[in-house]
Amino acid sequence: MTRRLFLLASFALGGCATVGVAPAGPPGPLAELEPLLAVASGREGLTIRVASRGCTARPEFAVYVERRAGAATVAFGRRQVDVCKTPGEAEIAFSWAELGLDPKTPVFVLNPVGRGAGL
Repeated sequence: MTRRLFLLASFALGGCATVGVAPAGPPGPLAELEPLLAVASGREGLTIRVASRGCTARPEFAVYVERRAGAATVAFGRRQVDVCKTPGEAEIAFSWAELGLDPKTPVFVLNPVGRGAGL
């Protein structure tokens, strides 16, 4: 192997070994999901807590439900950006009937959840 070929191979392989910066949100199609501060499952349905600037309302959210193999996945997306100026949080409840789910169905929420989530 010539020295030139060795250097080219070293640079090519070295680029593969570098550590990059992780993207801020989830990759791919999950990037459009609303970050949740909390999610709770209760007798009546699911309640989500989201960051708000004072104008967050239930009609602003789209809910996607997929049923598969005796379980369901649920994803929440915001239809409109909250443009108000008072930072805070909002709790929004969705009944099992609204989600089209039986209360006994296992549910997996696809949105990212955590205190770092939000506006």
